[in-house]
Amino acid sequence: MKNADTSGKESLKGRRKPWKRYLGLVLLMATFGITLTMSSCSTQNSKSNQYEKYAAFEWFRYEGKDTVYQNIDKNEDEYYNPVLAGFYPDPSICRVEDDFYMINSTFSFYPGIPIFHSKDLVNWEQIGYVMSRPSQLDLDSLAVSQGIFAPTIRYHNGTFYVICTVVGGKGNFYVKTENPEGQWSDPVWLEEIRGIDPSLFFADNGNTYIVHNAPPPDGEPLYDGHRTIRIRQYDLESDEYIGEEHILVNGGVDISKEPAWIEGPHIHKKDGYYYLIAAEGGTGKNHSEVVFRSRSVTGPYEPWSKNPILTQRHLDPSRKNPVTSTGHADIVKLPNGKWWSVFLGCRPYEDDMYNTGRETFLMPVEWKNGWPVITSGKEKVPYVHKKPELQAKSLDANPHNGNFVMEDSFNDSTLALYWNFLRTPRENWYRLDDGQLYIQSRKESIFERVNPSFIGKRQQHLNFGASTAVKHQLPDTSATAGMIAFQNEQHYLLVGMKKTGDQQVAVYVEKASGEKNNGKPFTIAHKKLEDVSSDQSVIFKIEGKGRYYSFYYKTQEKNNWNLLIGHVDASNLSTKVAGGFVGTYLGMYVSREHFNR
Repeated sequence: MKNADTSGKESLKGRRKPWKRYLGLVLLMATFGITLTMSSCSTQNSKSNQYEKYAAFEWFRYEGKDTVYQNIDKNEDEYYNPVLAGFYPDPSICRVEDDFYMINSTFSFYPGIPIFHSKDLVNWEQIGYVMSRPSQLDLDSLAVSQGIFAPTIRYHNGTFYVICTVVGGKGNFYVKTENPEGQWSDPVWLEEIRGIDPSLFFADNGNTYIVHNAPPPDGEPLYDGHRTIRIRQYDLESDEYIGEEHILVNGGVDISKEPAWIEGPHIHKKDGYYYLIAAEGGTGKNHSEVVFRSRSVTGPYEPWSKNPILTQRHLDPSRKNPVTSTGHADIVKLPNGKWWSVFLGCRPYEDDMYNTGRETFLMPVEWKNGWPVITSGKEKVPYVHKKPELQAKSLDANPHNGNFVMEDSFNDSTLALYWNFLRTPRENWYRLDDGQLYIQSRKESIFERVNPSFIGKRQQHLNFGASTAVKHQLPDTSATAGMIAFQNEQHYLLVGMKKTGDQQVAVYVEKASGEKNNGKPFTIAHKKLEDVSSDQSVIFKIEGKGRYYSFYYKTQEKNNWNLLIGHVDASNLSTKVAGGFVGTYLGMYVSREHFNR
C-alpha cells in the first residue's frame, strides 16, 4: 500500500527505460533472428492454452476516501481510530516483552484468524494466519456468518495459544505455536465445552483455566439471550479437565433487568483481584463491555456498580460521524504499567447501517477506585487520540487506518496476506504468473454455499474506490468474470462481463438483495460493447459513497470511465439489512455457470 496516483495498469506495473528495452530486443533479434519470433509465438500460445479456462486479472487498486479523515488534523503523537479498519471484529491481544500480537474473528472466510504484530499498538503488520491449512479449518457448506467466532490469543512459558469456536463445525478448540509467524498446530478439540467464546487464563500458581460463554443454569433460559459465563481448570499437557465447572456470571450484571448475550469473557489479574470483562447486550447498537472482580479466580464475582465500562448506546444516534456498537474488548498491560484496550465498533453512514462491518478500535484504560474504565458518562470514542507511551516504534507496515491506497500488481509468487477466499479451498484454482492473477472459471457460483472462484479484500472505508482489469475468453452465455462487493450469498453487487446470445461481449451490474425478486439475483444495468473482442481486457471500477455505489467500465487504460449505472442503493450490503456478523468484501470473481440457474 502506498500513496500514489495510479489510474492505469502501466503505472502499477512500473515503467522500464525504453532504450534498455528496445536495445535488448534488437540484440536478441540479431542473435536469434526468426527463431526469436517463432519462440515468442510458441511461448505465448502455450501460455494461452494453459490458461484457456482462467480469467486473467492484471491488477487491483483500492483507495479510501473517508471525509472524516480529510477534515481531521493529526500530529505525530496521535493515531487514527479504528486502528484496523473494515471487517476486523472481536479483537484479542497479548504482549510478549515489547511486542504486541492481535487476532480477529473471520467467520467463514479463509485463511482463518489473521495475526498482527505491533511495537506501538497503533501500526499493525499482518504476519500470517493462525488457521492456514485445510486440515486445521473445515468451513465447507457453512453460512458466511458461521465459522470462526471470537478467538483469544495468550502467551505462556514460550508458547502462543489461540482458543476459539467454529460455529456450525466441530465446536471449540485451541492451537499453539512457538513462532506466531509460522505454522500453528492442528486443533485440539474441546468437546466438553458447551457454548462459545472460550478464553484462556494462566494463574500465578501454574494452573490453567478456560472461561467461556455457556447456556443458562440447567439449560432453562429465563428470557431470550439468557446466558452464563463459566470456568473450569484445564491441563494443557494431558488435555484433560480438572475439577468442577463454576458459574461466574448468570445472565449479566443484573439479571433482574434481563441482560442479554453475556459473552466474549476474558480474565486478567491486577493488585490481587481477578477481573472478568465480558460483552453484554448483543453485538448491535446496545452492545457494551462490563466488568466483575473477585479475590478468587473461580469466584464469587461482584459487578462494578457503575457498569458498563464501555458503550455508545446512550449517545444521540444523529450525532456526526458516530461510532456505535462498541464492546467485545480485551485489555493489555504495557511495560510502563499502564493498560490499554482493543474492542470492536461500527461506523454507520445512516440509520445504523454500515457496510464495513465491525472494526477494531484502540483506547486507554483508566483505573478508577480499583475498576477499569474505557469510556464513561457520555464520552464518545474518538477518531483521533494520543498514542500510547511506548518507546519502540513499529517497522514500516501497510496502513490499516486513515485514508490510504492499496495496489496489487500480482508480481509476487504468493498472494498478499490481505486477500481471502470464501470457505476452505479444496483445490488450487488460481495461479500467479508473469504479473497476472489467473483465476479458474469453475462451475461454482457466488450465490451458493461453496468455495467459489472468488478472491477478495475488505472494504475498509465508507467512501472508497476499487478497480481492476480482467481478460477472459468467455466460453458461452453462462460464464462471467468481474468484480464483486460481497456481503453474503443473498446480498451482493456484481459488475462483470458476459457473452450475449449473438456472441458479443456485454458488461452488466447484478444485485442480490435478500427476499427481493424471490431471493434471486437480478440485473440492474446492461450494455453491449461494440467492436470489443472476447479476449480483450475490460476495466471495472466501483465507487462507494456511504449508502450508494456507482459502477464504471472502460476497455482501454487511456480512455475515460463510462458510467454503467450510478447511485445504486447498497444498503443490501449492510449488516442491518443482510444480517450476520461480517463486513463487505471487494474482490475478483469468475464462474463458468453463473447464469446457469
